[in-house]
Amino acid sequence: MTKKITAVFSFVLLFAILFAQLPLNFAAAGSSNPPPVLTSASYILADADSGQILYGKDETTRMFPASTTKLMTAILAAEYAEQHPEATVTVTKQTLEDTPTAASKIDLKADETLPLSDLMYALLLSSGNDAAATIAQLIDGDAWKTTFPEKMNQKAAEIGASDTHFTNPHGLHDDEHYSTAKDLCTILAYALKNKTVQEILKTETYTIGETNKSDARDLKTTNELIIPTDTNYDPNVIGGKTGFTNEAGFCLAATAKKDNLRFISVVLGAESSDDRFASTVNMFNYGFANYKNKIVLDKDVTLNDEFTVSGGKKHSFAVCPERNSYVFSAADKSPDVTHIIIAYDVKAPVQKGQNVGKIEVYKDGVLYDTVNVVSAEDVQKAGFGDYFKDISENWAI
Repeated sequence: MTKKITAVFSFVLLFAILFAQLPLNFAAAGSSNPPPVLTSASYILADADSGQILYGKDETTRMFPASTTKLMTAILAAEYAEQHPEATVTVTKQTLEDTPTAASKIDLKADETLPLSDLMYALLLSSGNDAAATIAQLIDGDAWKTTFPEKMNQKAAEIGASDTHFTNPHGLHDDEHYSTAKDLCTILAYALKNKTVQEILKTETYTIGETNKSDARDLKTTNELIIPTDTNYDPNVIGGKTGFTNEAGFCLAATAKKDNLRFISVVLGAESSDDRFASTVNMFNYGFANYKNKIVLDKDVTLNDEFTVSGGKKHSFAVCPERNSYVFSAADKSPDVTHIIIAYDVKAPVQKGQNVGKIEVYKDGVLYDTVNVVSAEDVQKAGFGDYFKDISENWAI
């Protein structure tokens, strides 16, 4: 049983102080900042939190994804690692033979044993195709060439990448191995929810220690946008995965963050490596200049409404949102934001941080976000003396 507190408020009134803190240059954004002119075959820019597509060209056209494929391999590897945190793998001769020798690799050796965690860095930093194949071998055994791509496609369908078909874990060319800029945007957004993948994608260098078959290996990211000494460096970019084959051209799926804004972009079929990096930065700059993400719920600020509790030493307690909530919009727009607070029936004792309700946030009348409400304090269970005190106070009245 729940009770609704009819608390639909205009965000202008509730959060005017918060909004006053935001940069003033947002107000001037809009037509004065037109979208960039890009030459890549296909591209997309999207808000990372809401998924709203902001800009693109042929973003639903099937393209060859090259090594951006490895984002899906990383997703499956990370999920496997959650169940097998100490997983190691011994590389088989057959796996190496099944991976073209001319491709990007870290020179794994037959019978070499490594932790899965090291292979994930080799996969996403150095774009090692031998690492991708070995990860698939670990997860699916000798049948990996058939069964691992099936897992990749199942996962793609599950997360909404419905126009994607993988035939291998590394992205080497196959006419039946394809995706779209929009789907790769979805895949990267999903991958970034995993803290391990997120951490690897923002890493510049990594060292794989000495193994039974090799000296230590120093790895370096192929994503020049996160290398401070590189001419393509951009301080707002916080991760990404490159790709290239002759058939796919130069590719990049990346993410950037500035203030409260976080974007994802995908570039496919660029004419050069520098072009994919420049196109990515130009799209991110367009997003930062033309959009805003206003905070409407602050997890560090208690709500005006206290929640009631039965059987406690006190009858009500302070609450706050479990996390921040932002409303995304064009910089020159002011959407109507309202919310409804829903309180659950709560009995003492209550622990600080306990889930006690939720807030539904509406943007222009449409449900936009749902945030848990948690207790901002402990409430102890009432004892006999507390009940006696209540009775005495009531009699006094």
